[in-house]
Amino acid sequence: MNLAQRSYKKELLDYDDVPFEDIRRNMQELEYINKWLGGHRATLNGLRQLITNKKQVSICEIGCGGGDNLAAIIDWCAKNNHSVNCIGIDKKKECIEFAKQHKRLRNNTQWIIKDYKEVLFETKPDIIFSSLFCHHFTESELIGQLQWMKKNCRVGFFINDLQRNRMAYHSISILTKIFSSSYLVKNDAPLSVVRGFKNNEWKDILNKAGVNNYTIQWQWAFRYLIVSSNE
Repeated sequence: MNLAQRSYKKELLDYDDVPFEDIRRNMQELEYINKWLGGHRATLNGLRQLITNKKQVSICEIGCGGGDNLAAIIDWCAKNNHSVNCIGIDKKKECIEFAKQHKRLRNNTQWIIKDYKEVLFETKPDIIFSSLFCHHFTESELIGQLQWMKKNCRVGFFINDLQRNRMAYHSISILTKIFSSSYLVKNDAPLSVVRGFKNNEWKDILNKAGVNNYTIQWQWAFRYLIVSSNE
């Protein structure tokens, strides 16, 4: 596998004709992957850097999928005495229906079934973030996405996504082949790595988007955490 250049091959989950039960199994396995392979850890690291001393905070995830990142955030905020209101945005109604089943997300989460670009906030959230979302887009699409995130958050935004890396590709290929029962995960997890970014590519995209106040941090396992503050 040549990882010198990004792949633009479409992931199976990006198609519109995926049965709900297949999406459900995919979301269940992605939550497990996020829990044990550093996804939630990276998300919470981004949150900590922006939440500072705020005791009341509103947080929006674009491309929220099954909602496991928002559930992890709610758990962390409860343990650290922060009051949090969440917004989950995803254009796939099947993902939102699955996310609504999370007990932790039933009372303080607003759900929006739309393309994030179509969402207009009456009150902007403090923090906007995405996790494993950016690699679904082209570089030119990402420039607009970053500009939207910067424009629509009050405090800042962060991104948690995959590093394009040969070891990451082979590792997730082997792990999903052995442990996954989802054909979506088996196909899309390795492809997601090939669609991921390298550090210098992130810098180029951020600079073209006019995002100047940012950090890029490597996270285990083979992820990049981009944090940008408006303050």
